[in-house]
Amino acid sequence: MTTTPLAGTSTAVAARATELSKVYGQGETQVVALDRVSVGFRQAEFTAIMGPSGSGKSTLMHCVAGLDSFSSGSVRIGDTELGSLKDKQLTKLRRDKIGFIFQAFNLLPTLTALENITLPMDIAGRKPDKEWLDTVIKMIGLADRLSHRPSQLSGGQQQRVAVARALASRPDIIFGDEPTGNLDSRSGAEVLGFLRNSVRELGQTVVMVTHDPVAAAYADRVVFLADGRIVDEVHEPTAASVLDRMRNLPGGSPQPPEFDGKGRGTS
Repeated sequence: MTTTPLAGTSTAVAARATELSKVYGQGETQVVALDRVSVGFRQAEFTAIMGPSGSGKSTLMHCVAGLDSFSSGSVRIGDTELGSLKDKQLTKLRRDKIGFIFQAFNLLPTLTALENITLPMDIAGRKPDKEWLDTVIKMIGLADRLSHRPSQLSGGQQQRVAVARALASRPDIIFGDEPTGNLDSRSGAEVLGFLRNSVRELGQTVVMVTHDPVAAAYADRVVFLADGRIVDEVHEPTAASVLDRMRNLPGGSPQPPEFDGKGRGTS
């Protein structure tokens, strides 16, 4: 079993995996993507998940976020056990309690930035909280771009829209899968700054998968996976400390830092 404790002294947990395993195939073709992983994600904390290619980091995030099934163990979002939910219940939980940010921006080209931001709530038949929405838009810096369509926005601006969309419904937790993977260094730094500010200023919980030590340095802690198991953890990371840990992992060969982490991300 691989276990990592929660940071800090608070017992408020936004999500937790316990003895989580994910196995693909059978017999000689069997692949163990996750091997009895136990980890918790504390409320109002920014956690990065890192590991070599094939380590299970994306699988872990997808299982905890309810995007993929798991073979054994349990996953909770707040007090809700995902394994006990039917498909419609799981869809509702993802819609109401979880925000997602992916490497691809996934914006609808015919909608404006504001319409893309509020789309999930429109589909759910929920009215946005105007005060909260204004706070998110101000923090992300999109006030003068709300009427623009994706084709009129830069890559960084499009990902800002995606971040605002994830925040707009006030989810219990946001999951990001390589959210800066398609961005240049400056735009990536801006998006990571927004995510960190959403935790510090708005009390959001963020879990991010990344391969970049500088991106991970924006987090409050970094959890490292190798061969489907949690093998290390760093609190208050810097790019240098993350890079050093990655180099010592089986198969760990991260790319060198690509952009300035605003103090914490320098190596």
